[in-house]
Amino acid sequence: MPINYLNNLRGAVTKRLGMAGPLQVLAYRGYGSADQLCFRGRVLRDDGLHPCDEDWPLWKNALNMFRRFDHDEVSGARLRLTFNDQTHEVETDKAGFFIDEVRPHAPLADDTLWHEAHIELLEPRSDQGSVQAVAQMLVPRSQAQFGVISDIDDTIVHTSATDLWQMIRLAYLGNSQTRLPIPGVPDLYQALQVGGDGQHENPIFYVSSSAWNMYDLFEEFMDAQGLPAGPISLVALDLSWSKLFSFEHSDHKRGEIEPILDQYPELPFILIGDSGQKDPEIYTQIACDHPNRIACIYIRNIPKEHPDRQPELEALAEQVRQAGSELVTFEDAIAVAHHAHDRGWIEAHAIEAVQQSAATASPLPST
Repeated sequence: MPINYLNNLRGAVTKRLGMAGPLQVLAYRGYGSADQLCFRGRVLRDDGLHPCDEDWPLWKNALNMFRRFDHDEVSGARLRLTFNDQTHEVETDKAGFFIDEVRPHAPLADDTLWHEAHIELLEPRSDQGSVQAVAQMLVPRSQAQFGVISDIDDTIVHTSATDLWQMIRLAYLGNSQTRLPIPGVPDLYQALQVGGDGQHENPIFYVSSSAWNMYDLFEEFMDAQGLPAGPISLVALDLSWSKLFSFEHSDHKRGEIEPILDQYPELPFILIGDSGQKDPEIYTQIACDHPNRIACIYIRNIPKEHPDRQPELEALAEQVRQAGSELVTFEDAIAVAHHAHDRGWIEAHAIEAVQQSAATASPLPST
């Protein structure tokens, strides 16, 4: 019996018995252009997620994570989205997601990276009164030097994604306050955002194969660690038997990265990932398929977990070189800072900031 069916049945029963949680609208950070904005979000019943604390015991983190995945999505919900003087109505799909595209009537201000829309739930009505959210939309400014597309797991946050039990302990039994950033990465990304002369406001996008259920955890983690805000692209988790064991990591990442490249055809991009899974192969194929678009590929090498990976990485680097770009492997953010400065992508003083933050960072757990 499909797991989605069981979830839907449970949701119907709890609603009938008056046990359903309050309605909430989740608005995800999105991206767009002066011509088109794409807002995305979800309507759920709140199952009691609580703001986390770094001193929480494992059982409280585990309970919060269970609630994060054990929610009731609201299908067929109607929402009103208001952007400037434009108003749209949109309906959620069977998983509670909604997508709305807006074509602005008036030119967007070029003095800010972020634009906002207000979203209000129209149906079903909530016993708690009006249910609203604010959706943030990234539109790169004309002064942008380049864009950055970054993986999340084991690229900016330590998860040991290739070690199942270690990943469960770090990712699912921790919280946004206890998860550890890769040393120096927050300062490195801050430096990349302002660019080579400190005057740019370069857009940064985050792509992961984690489920949308993890969105709040990632957003809170990035805010807590001082990582630049950016759109986060995750996976719509399908727990049906036909989909559960057929998910393709590579297809998802390509499917999220290529629309970003298409949206901003004049902007070069830096891709950042790790060697733990298939980032090097995915990024290499993208560089080959989009010549002159990828300024550089940075791959965090994890040799302890993949000691035989180096020859493969060298072969991929040669493919990228022939495509007119470069693939650079690194073991710490300091090496990236030096390389990025040599290319004119960050300021000189940013190297020292990355060095200092890396030196004072909490050591990563051994895997």
